[in-house]
Amino acid sequence: MKIKIPSNNGETFSAYLKTPTSTPAPGLIIIQEIFGVNEVMRNIADEYAQAGYVAIVPDLFWRQEADIELTDKSENDWQKAFELYQHFDENKGIDDLISTMKTLKELPECTGKIGSVGFCLGGKLAYLMATRSQAKCNVSYYGVGIEKNLDEAANIQNPLILHLAEKDEYVSPEIQSQLKIELSNYPLVTIHSYPNINHGFARIEGKDYNLEATNLAQSRTIEFFQKYLD
Repeated sequence: MKIKIPSNNGETFSAYLKTPTSTPAPGLIIIQEIFGVNEVMRNIADEYAQAGYVAIVPDLFWRQEADIELTDKSENDWQKAFELYQHFDENKGIDDLISTMKTLKELPECTGKIGSVGFCLGGKLAYLMATRSQAKCNVSYYGVGIEKNLDEAANIQNPLILHLAEKDEYVSPEIQSQLKIELSNYPLVTIHSYPNINHGFARIEGKDYNLEATNLAQSRTIEFFQKYLD
């Protein structure tokens, strides 16, 4: 179902919400890729709801174009996605995620314990949720641009996982090495690297989808959420 979330400027934006059969339950914010709140993101939310979480996927592109849905199957969609990404304001995106967290906490179906999991653009934002919000735990899948905000790592107060794709065409080996070295100083951060795996490996039916890597990352992520949210 769709719900409306009040932003901090008085406007509202939409979010896809899926609740588990048994409530109250912990909350999970699913943070979108550059393709918007599309079928892939909704399916991920559905899976987390089946696993026992109140899953919500906020529309973070609403300030540019509300409720847009793109795929990785079309060149036109790729161009549109990159255009949205280039004009996206990360700081306002984090504001919207914190507004989402507030709304989620107030739902009777939610216990009030909330984490986040993000992919691509959302992977960067999951890192920023770890540095700027009170989310209990956060998971980043192949986040792009984290190195630009490593100066915020000292603000991390709750556990964070980074899933890195070794052959990520958007995160160079040099940057991945930098992340591993600089974040090794922070015991709340765990980095998992997936050899010979490309960006987007967990996007089901995507061009670089990898079942083995997805299953391994998912098992680590679920174990992590069970430890810190349940």
